[in-house]
Amino acid sequence: MARIIEITDRNDPALDLFRRSDAQLRMKQHPDEAMFVAESAKVVRLAMDAGIVPVAFLMERKHITGQAAEVLQRCPEDVPVYTGEREVLGDTVGYYPDRCIQCVMPRPAQPDVTEILKTAERIAVVEAVTDTTNVGAVIRSAAALGMDAVLLTPTCCDPLNRRSVRVSMGTVFQLPWTRIGTRDTDWPEKGMALLKEYGFTTAALALQEDSVTPDCPALKQTEKLALILGTEGDGLTRGTIARCDYTVMIPMSHGVDSLNVAAAGAVAFWALGKH
Repeated sequence: MARIIEITDRNDPALDLFRRSDAQLRMKQHPDEAMFVAESAKVVRLAMDAGIVPVAFLMERKHITGQAAEVLQRCPEDVPVYTGEREVLGDTVGYYPDRCIQCVMPRPAQPDVTEILKTAERIAVVEAVTDTTNVGAVIRSAAALGMDAVLLTPTCCDPLNRRSVRVSMGTVFQLPWTRIGTRDTDWPEKGMALLKEYGFTTAALALQEDSVTPDCPALKQTEKLALILGTEGDGLTRGTIARCDYTVMIPMSHGVDSLNVAAAGAVAFWALGKH
């Protein structure tokens, strides 16, 4: 079991790791040392199931024998568990009672995009979505509703941001995801060409009159399908839409013009994913 360490001073240097922002933990200059924060026992368990070993925990005493008991039993003995009263832990280290358990973990290596494209039949491509909640929600829906993987364009936010991880309910460790390109200029031209090279039919979720609906038989029957979702507000770029084989529009009622990107993704995944 992990090593329990009592904290009596909220300024204890041992908590410095938990004071770091997501960007500081990401450490772009030293990717081999990069980390992220997982919150809640369920999310930590799923990360450990994926082979990620915790670096350190922060939690109130009651969770050691409560919600966190199972994951702590699975930890190596040298993993520290910092604990104390809520008043001591405080929000100065980003600890809030509703999050209960925080765990700093090393960032896992992501698969190469071509390895995903070789075997996947249904993928979601997320273009320039910068809201961490939406990214987490899209990955959760993709995992639940029959998609094989999620690809993110270079300008998307980080799926291992603590809010994305939390909203995804740990599915970021269950469903393969990676970037389709590393530079802004890699999308859409190069990324779309790569999808074509690996035999994917591409379908843009966009508000266009010449669109098909998600129950389109041709899309249901295609062997390899990439559903492409756009950023909040503006949606997909014209360049991306123009390069797609299909445009898909979800029928709306009561004069509503569109859905949130995560909700739209869920509808499309349900209609066109593998079930």
